Parts: sequence; C-alpha cells; structure tokens
Amino acid sequence: MRAVAVRVGTWRGLVAAAVLVGLGIRLADVLSRPHAVAMGDAAEYLGQANLLARGKGFIEPLVYAATHHAQPTAKLPPLYIMLMALCSLVGFKSFLAHRIWSAIIGASAVGLAAVVGRDLAGRRVGLLAAVIVAVYPNIWMSDALGLSETLTPILVLLVLWAAYRLQRRPTPAAAAWLGAAIGLAALGRDELVLLAPLVLLPLAIGSRTRSWTTRGRLLLAGGAACAALLGPWVGYNLTRFTHPVFITDRLGSALATANCDEAWHRNPGYWSFRCVLSAESGVHGDETVLDAAGERRALTYIDDHLGGLPVVEAERLGRTFAVYQIVPQIHLDVFVEGRPKWWAYAGLVMYYALVGLAVPGALLLRRRGTIIYPLLALVADVVITVLLTYGQTRFRAALEPALVLLAAVTMDSVLRSPRGRRPAPIAESDPRSAPVASRVPSDPT
Repeated sequence: MRAVAVRVGTWRGLVAAAVLVGLGIRLADVLSRPHAVAMGDAAEYLGQANLLARGKGFIEPLVYAATHHAQPTAKLPPLYIMLMALCSLVGFKSFLAHRIWSAIIGASAVGLAAVVGRDLAGRRVGLLAAVIVAVYPNIWMSDALGLSETLTPILVLLVLWAAYRLQRRPTPAAAAWLGAAIGLAALGRDELVLLAPLVLLPLAIGSRTRSWTTRGRLLLAGGAACAALLGPWVGYNLTRFTHPVFITDRLGSALATANCDEAWHRNPGYWSFRCVLSAESGVHGDETVLDAAGERRALTYIDDHLGGLPVVEAERLGRTFAVYQIVPQIHLDVFVEGRPKWWAYAGLVMYYALVGLAVPGALLLRRRGTIIYPLLALVADVVITVLLTYGQTRFRAALEPALVLLAAVTMDSVLRSPRGRRPAPIAESDPRSAPVASRVPSDPT
C-alpha cells in the first residue's frame, strides 16, 4: 500500500478541520457540565483573574472576599490568570465563561501540533498529530477544569517548535525564540523552567561542529530572552514578600502536602491537604513564611523516614505514569479535579496506546538522524517535578504532546511502508514539509 502525499492546500484545510473538531469536543465537554463549581486551584485561578481584571493586582481571593484585605500571592504562575482576566475584562466573569474561554484557547494546541509535527517529520505526521490532539481526552479534559494545564500542551509545543527551529538554523535569533518560548512556558507552569537546562543548553552548546564563540552567542541570546520574559514577574515578586520569590512560592507547601503519614501510607505517592494545614498551624506571616514552615516540616519528616523515600518516590512516578494505583488514581482525578469518569478511562486507554506507539517513533527519528532529546527532555521535566512533589495524572500534561508527536511518526511510517519498504519522499513545493533531518547537516550531537 502506498500512502498518498498531502498537498499544501489540502493539508491546511484538513488541519483547520481538525482544529474545529478539537474546539467542538472541548466546548461540548464544557457545556455538558455548565453548572460545574470551581474548587481548589480552579477557584484560585477564577478569583485571581476576576480581581486582576478589577485592578487589584495578584492578591489572595479568599482573603479578600472575607476581609477586603489585599494580601499578595504568588501561589500560582501568572500567565493563565492573565489570560482569564482578559475574559473578565469584557464582562464574562463566571466559571462557565472562563471554561469556555479555556476551551477556545486549548483548541489552538491542535494547530500547533500540526506545525511541530510537520517540521519534525513531514506534513502527514503533522496532520496525524493534530487529529490526536483534537480527540485525546487527557489533553482536552484539562480545558474544562479551569486549570493552567490548559496551557501546558500549547507552551510545550511552542518550545518544541522553537527548539527544532534552532536546530535547523543555529542563529542567535533562533536561540532567542527558544529562550522566549521557555520563559513564556515557565510563566504558565513554573516547572517548565527546567526546559532551559534540558533543551536550550544542549542545543546551544552541544554541537562540536560550532566554535565556542558561536555556542556562547547562542546560549547568551537564549538565556537573555528567557530572562527578559521572566524578569518583570520575578522583579515584581521580589518586592512583595518577606522571603524571595521567583515564579511561585508553593514548593514548601507542595513538599508539606506530600511528606507526611497520610501521603506516604494512606494514599502512597499522593498528597494530603491536612498535612499542609498541620505544618502551617500557628505560623503567622505572609505566604512565603507559611511556605518556609511547610518546607521545614517536610524536610524533617523526610529526614526521619529516609529509608522509605525510595519506595514513595517510585509510588509517585507510578501514579503519574499510570503503572501504580491506576484505578484509585482515576477515582481521585474524578473526585478531586472533576474529570468526567468515563473520559478519564478513555484517556487512560489512549495513553497506553500512545506510549506503545511513541517508542518505535523515537527509534525511527533517531535512525533518520533527527535529534530527540527535546522530546525526551519533557520526560525528564515530568520526572523531576514528580520526584520533588507528588504523583498525579495532570503532572503528565507536559509529556502528552511528545507522546502524540512520536506516536504520529510511527503511524506515518506504517501508512508509508507497512512491509518495511523505504518511504517515498514528500516531494512538494513547501520545503517545511520535509523532515528536520533532511534539512539539516549532520550533527554529531
């Protein structure tokens, strides 16, 4: 069987159709539960966005509602709050309105997946990636929850697009684009700042074919752009709290929720809100003081139970990657986060399928000479995040786009050459439809 080449105009039309399908699915999910109530982090995002739209700045919404005291907060990264505040500014302040706006924003991940897939391995891979992102529950479910994971696939795909752009054309401008993408990603999800050392650093300095002067320029351009995006928010935070704050100030609280008897034994590898309340009990001061108290309690607990830490870390990873406490974790996703039960199960099945397809996809790219460490860096980012905090499904959001892209590479290979024949080239007018490896001189890295 010979796969039919996808022409530029047809490809664009099919991608647009996939975006519309993805948008329809996301809106249908939101509108099927119009009376959903914002809880936990979703309530924080909703409250902060509405207060920001009123000109109150980034303040704690629960404290303001109870006392009208403007207590500064940096619990959450600012990008999602700012985007939701745009919705509030035009009068749409309800949780339903914010969820609809999130669905519209989230659907852009479909088109981005098409562009990154095309640049990575050709137009058909891009189209397949777009279709998967449109229908994959583990991606579109986040858009209806009122959480910043709505942005994670978009931000990750922007970083990947910029990373492969830098690999194709190693110029300071391309490095700056990558640095800016990482800075923006960190403003959306603070753990994505790890992509600076995991992606920007090796791309800038890893090639032995470039002089150290060139490598230094690339690293400087990328680092400066990343710092320029993060600088205003970091500077703002440094003026507001007792202790220094960079992107967020929740690490101590996250450690406290994850390191106590309940989180190690009753729900091993998960978290417990009661634990952080206990750690902060009797402590007075702004949230950085409370965060420091939580960190001290967590580190003391870890030190007292050091022998059990490897087991707990394995349990955290197992929960996140769906190899441990699989059904109980889905029940927690449904009860705590509000994920639709049967779509959560459908997402689990698709996740296993994508993992199975992603492994040969990674091998295929390596065999073609395409670098894959920007994709593997997303695995490392999730692993580091989980090891430092706790395990749960939504922490996997940064990895999902990489699974989709790699699975699309495998599916494309099957369509092209089911019996192992050499794939026919995609010879069309748009040079971007050629895989990355065919447009880049060989690089020892």
